[in-house]
Amino acid sequence: MNTYDIAVIGGGAAGLSAALVLARARRKVAVIDAGRPRNAPAAHMQGFLSRDGMPPADLLTVGRTEVAGYGGELVDGTVSGLMRSPNGRFGILLEGGGTLLARRVLVTTGLSDRLPDVPGVTERWGRDLLHCPYCHGHEVRDQPLGVLGGTPGAVQHALLVRQWSPDVVFFAHTTELTDSDQERLTARAIGIVEGHVARLIVENDRLCAVELADGRRVPRTAVFVRPEFVGNHALVRGLGARTDDAGWPLADAGGLTSVPGVWVAGNAANPRAQVITAAGEGSAAGIAINNDLTEEDVRDAVEAFRAGLPA
Repeated sequence: MNTYDIAVIGGGAAGLSAALVLARARRKVAVIDAGRPRNAPAAHMQGFLSRDGMPPADLLTVGRTEVAGYGGELVDGTVSGLMRSPNGRFGILLEGGGTLLARRVLVTTGLSDRLPDVPGVTERWGRDLLHCPYCHGHEVRDQPLGVLGGTPGAVQHALLVRQWSPDVVFFAHTTELTDSDQERLTARAIGIVEGHVARLIVENDRLCAVELADGRRVPRTAVFVRPEFVGNHALVRGLGARTDDAGWPLADAGGLTSVPGVWVAGNAANPRAQVITAAGEGSAAGIAINNDLTEEDVRDAVEAFRAGLPA
């Protein structure tokens, strides 16, 4: 059975960044990844200094190569469970069989986007049905844009998207607008379209309009939506980690949870983290984990020294 200093569960920007720090610190590192990154539908990622416009898959390929170059091990697979032994070590159970042992665990399994149940939404996700205007707004600037209601924060999302285009329409869908909502949208020259959205209209593999249940069609070239964020943190919660009121794991500045030996980074704990943010959080977690391991190494060395054992 393979034993590691640190098992990183999730091989996205956060996990690979942490693994790079730890491998360079000469720790024995394993990165277990299922190969299902959240941003896989996106052709490019923006706002990452020196990597602006790079395909997300290319970033992961480069990151995996860098980690492997320092001796980090990459394990393709899905973690089905975590076990904590009385001595504080962890057993990482893999789907289909197999177990890894590790002194510390970093969970960077990200989150899932729960999208509105509207025909066309899933198919266009990450292409011209978008979430983050900081990631994609510049690429659709000055175009006729829509914002799909029906999710928490949808109105605020429309007010934000207005920064990138003078032609923005808010499709209320299932959102009941308050007087204040209508006033703010109108003040920002955002059109309001009442009625349920029936589907997105696509021609020649491009979004061209939004169709309502009554048959009306509103031409749009891109639509933004604020999905519900569902954290992939069942592994952490299964160990009894403390969470906030929304169920997200609580962690200190370095990512340490309330469970000794377990860290989190990226979207597994921070739903607002973009790729560059997740990478930074992973780096910080990697440094914190190495420091924690070093303290344990020193304690063990002192005990051995006092017992007269060889170094």
